[in-house]
Amino acid sequence: VILVQAPMPARWAAAAVALSVRFVPRRLPPAVRCAAAQQHGHMPRVYDVTPILPHFGAEVRGFSLEGDGPLSDEVVHQIKEDMREYRVLVFKGQGQLSGKRQVEISQQLGRIESTFYKHPKSPHPDIFRVSNDETQGCTNVGRTGWHIDGTFQAMPFKYQTMHFHSVCAGGETWFIPLKEFYEMQDEETRRRWDRLWFVTGGQEMSHPLVYQHPARGDATLMFHCGDSFCAGWDVDDEEADTAKRRPVGCVRASAVQEELTERLDTAVDTIGVKMQWEAGDFAINDNLGNCHYATPGTQNSRATAGLRILHRTTIAGESVPTK
Repeated sequence: VILVQAPMPARWAAAAVALSVRFVPRRLPPAVRCAAAQQHGHMPRVYDVTPILPHFGAEVRGFSLEGDGPLSDEVVHQIKEDMREYRVLVFKGQGQLSGKRQVEISQQLGRIESTFYKHPKSPHPDIFRVSNDETQGCTNVGRTGWHIDGTFQAMPFKYQTMHFHSVCAGGETWFIPLKEFYEMQDEETRRRWDRLWFVTGGQEMSHPLVYQHPARGDATLMFHCGDSFCAGWDVDDEEADTAKRRPVGCVRASAVQEELTERLDTAVDTIGVKMQWEAGDFAINDNLGNCHYATPGTQNSRATAGLRILHRTTIAGESVPTK
């Protein structure tokens, strides 16, 4: 049997050409491609993470942030996804990235907002240079107590990047995930904390102590335990609809700060991380999902403990904490 293909009618041929033109596949932008691929589980990771604790923190090894151009959209997308899950991400072994490079990476995470003193040794206007030697950087940073950075602003910082050019012995930073910290409190304490508002040191504004994390959607807290950073605490009524609550009283600043400090000092050993930094570490911190504290060892003598050099950037917040 011989099969002979009949010629295609002219109108069919024209339709086929039109369809081939109409349905030429479009190449999606990289950010859209990687989001769709991850949603459907098809996208390979561009770097691997090792969790520090099962519920909190992760390290990245064998991946360099160095380069002449911006990080790829796939890398930036993965960093943001990992930040949502782990809340502290430490890229190990990054050497000494330039101030310009750290700022370039930070700008891909959001808008940089610099509100700090510019030390003469800082390599870039948006780099906050921190040290245990006042001739090399700003000293005693983060030493006033457990805190979230930028509480004096309507929209506290979203992220910080922290790059250690050198470290000193004993210079740990402690981190506590705030969702787990809130959930480990008894019901009466959670109910009481839910009614408190943190009044900033200059009394410019107040933030709810407990509110919903803007990216994760779970409970988080907003506070600063440093003496000069808190003027007091407003206490709401017990209206069931939290958006309709009104202040009915106030509590002195130290009463709640001391309670938080005592509970955080205990919790760090069960749910937190006492980060022992290494030279070359490049960390990204979810400022709204964690609180942190610079231990006394961060100011150990340079002569006996070595020189500590930390370069930090702060990424602007994108939402006002609210009930």
